[in-house]
Amino acid sequence: MTDQIKVLVVDDEPVIRDGLTKILSHEPGISVVGEADGKDAVDRAVSTQPDVVVLDLFMPVINGLEVMPQIREKLPNSRLLILTVSDNEGDLYSALKLGAQGYLLKNSPVERIIDGVRKVAAGETVLSHQMVGKLAADIQHRGEERRLSTREAQILELLREGLTNAQIANKLSVEESTVKTHIHHLLGKLHIKNRTEVSLFPRRHLRS
Repeated sequence: MTDQIKVLVVDDEPVIRDGLTKILSHEPGISVVGEADGKDAVDRAVSTQPDVVVLDLFMPVINGLEVMPQIREKLPNSRLLILTVSDNEGDLYSALKLGAQGYLLKNSPVERIIDGVRKVAAGETVLSHQMVGKLAADIQHRGEERRLSTREAQILELLREGLTNAQIANKLSVEESTVKTHIHHLLGKLHIKNRTEVSLFPRRHLRS
């Protein structure tokens, strides 16, 4: 990478493109080499060879999620910084899976966007503070779903031993219907389809 960070701005709104171009162009060490909407993004990226592509997600004709893999294929060294109105976790996960190095919201302070361009160009990952909070909450929620109650852990171990529902009910002195309910809950928490898969599930994930 040269001393100048070459940036391509991709957005379907000319006002936003112009605004970002003016803001970034006035920053030392940053050079905006082009602008494009979704349908022209890939060709413009190939012709300008940017270090960083600042990319909107929701654009007519071709959206950002469709553009990303094409840019990644043709320009594997270019970095992708998403700048969007979407604070949806699903959009964040999709963008990261497709290779985005940054995900900022359009209501972010100008300084945050400029800093995001610099950090992404340097190989760092940048997320909007709001999205970091949502990401942390989602991970915590998934972790809580994984925890098994004491009774569920007992039933799980008996399933691993090959006992039937009736045998488990007899061993624990509970109704067979209660055992079925516990099995239904624990399979959901472990994200496995049936009792046959229990024996394949690593024990390190079974701690309550």
